Amino acid sequence: MSSRNQSYVIYLLLFIAIITMVVYSFGQRGISSEVSINQLAADIKAQKVTKIEGAEDRLQVTYKDLTESVSTKESNSTLVDQLLALGVTEDQLDPTKIKILIKPPSAWLGVFTALGYILPFMLLIGAFFFIFRQAQGSNNAAMSFGKSRARMFTGDHPTVTFADVAGVEEAKEELKEVVEFLREPQKFIQLGARIPKGVLLVGPPGTGKTLMAKAVSGEAGVPFFSISGSEFVEMFVGVGASRVRDLFDQAKRHSPCIVFVDEIDAVGRQRGAGLGGSHDEREQTLNQMLVEMDGFDTDTNIIIMAATNRPDILDPALLRPGRFDRRVVLDRPDVRGREAILKVHVKGKPLEPDIDLNTLARATPGFVGADLENLVNEAAILAARRNRKSISQPEFEEAIERVIAGPERKSRLINPDEKKIIAYHEAGHAVVMNALPEHDPVQKITIIARGMAGGYTIALPSEDRTMMPRKKLVADMIGLLGGRAAEELVFDDITSGAGNDIERVTQIARQMVTRLGMSAEMGPMVYGQKEELIFLGREISEQRDYSEAVAEQIDREVRRLVSEAHDRARAILSEHRVMLDAVAQKLLEVETLTKDEFEAIFPPPFKKLNGVPGIVVEN
Repeated sequence: MSSRNQSYVIYLLLFIAIITMVVYSFGQRGISSEVSINQLAADIKAQKVTKIEGAEDRLQVTYKDLTESVSTKESNSTLVDQLLALGVTEDQLDPTKIKILIKPPSAWLGVFTALGYILPFMLLIGAFFFIFRQAQGSNNAAMSFGKSRARMFTGDHPTVTFADVAGVEEAKEELKEVVEFLREPQKFIQLGARIPKGVLLVGPPGTGKTLMAKAVSGEAGVPFFSISGSEFVEMFVGVGASRVRDLFDQAKRHSPCIVFVDEIDAVGRQRGAGLGGSHDEREQTLNQMLVEMDGFDTDTNIIIMAATNRPDILDPALLRPGRFDRRVVLDRPDVRGREAILKVHVKGKPLEPDIDLNTLARATPGFVGADLENLVNEAAILAARRNRKSISQPEFEEAIERVIAGPERKSRLINPDEKKIIAYHEAGHAVVMNALPEHDPVQKITIIARGMAGGYTIALPSEDRTMMPRKKLVADMIGLLGGRAAEELVFDDITSGAGNDIERVTQIARQMVTRLGMSAEMGPMVYGQKEELIFLGREISEQRDYSEAVAEQIDREVRRLVSEAHDRARAILSEHRVMLDAVAQKLLEVETLTKDEFEAIFPPPFKKLNGVPGIVVEN
């Protein structure tokens, strides 16, 4: 019985008790005292009594002064015989002088009378029983802290299969072995093969780690236990370890099965790095998990899957062979992977016939599966907002910009002078990028505010690349400084609009000098070791393992790279000043230029090389 139903029972008992007491009180109303049968006989002789009512031996006496009393007769004779024996004459009992009404007893009156005495004890017993049940329920709730909160899926009706996962073909091939082992374990056992005890899914956020685990469960058709790493640890000491034990006990009862721990870094961080010392609740949970994964009891067909985007902070004992001995990397998808992911997400949605998913895939470098899902959803929302029956290419293009930079702010009021500065700033970016053969092609220029940017220029690569050439990094720096150089050249002044550009240029230059070894003066060396709190999972400082003289050299080299990029951007704009003015004037007229419209004004002087993931330059 639920607590709500128990409350209803208590209220019902209280209501019955109140009704019974009221009825009982009405039955006893007006009764002032109790008189003996002898006293009643004396009152009748004195002609004080007007009426006697009763049932069996209980009598209710009414006097001439309208007072009432009760009396009791003997049960072995009638009332008249007893009164005559006590000296009352028949004349005094004449019906004209006194009314005597002796009725048979009422069953309900007896019941109400009995309830009036019994019900308080019943209510007291019921209250004790209710309190006992509540205390027992609280005890059960307290004991349930140590129970696992894993959600179990039987696998009979899979909702996600490998067909719903795209763009990670290599990862799927790795996990198909796990599925095959769960389906046909004898195939591996007869060859002496041992299936990996645990599979660790590693990759940036949004690449589909949790989705892949669901797909493995759907394909294998075995019970699937899903739990988050943060659900193990509570405020009570020992709860996490107890939940780990309970989880694996459930898994052993349903073997073969899969146990999936999402965000395992919540409990799997390296031991000894906690703020509470080396013996805290999280480490007890991790120790219990290590024992369950590869302790003495290892003859179980339980496969542990876990997902994390921070494998560098996990405890080494968790990553050794015998525990998580297979690591499956889900990286950002390439152009073919993005196209396959888009095909999955547009399935079942009404699309225009001219939709080109390959073009959309090339326009979204660096997007992960979650970004692409959001992209398709934003396009559908835009189509519904425009009262369309299907999704067209313009909705997808608009959705890409919404995901990258945020929604448009067309209602923002900009004074003409500031609008002209923004137009020349974005035109400076576009002209410089277009004049550099190593830079990615310019795809769009706009001076319409979007998100936090007053205007932006989008340059996207034609193909994905995994390595970043030095020439490409230098070209990116020059393109980023094109806006600042245009402001200096045209207005002989500078604004705060290039703040984000300068910050990104400085970061690129410092990475080139201290991390990538792309400085001739500093050589192919790494300067500075990063330190981080493993417990917090973030970088807190950089240890300087070099002298002050080297620090000055690094600063000089960073300043030199930035200054050379700025001078190069200004030289390009001086050479193409006519094109800069033409692009800026066109932006002031139409506010947005596509790739074709821009190249009609300023054709690329060089054939563009294939770049790396694109760069969005904001004002």
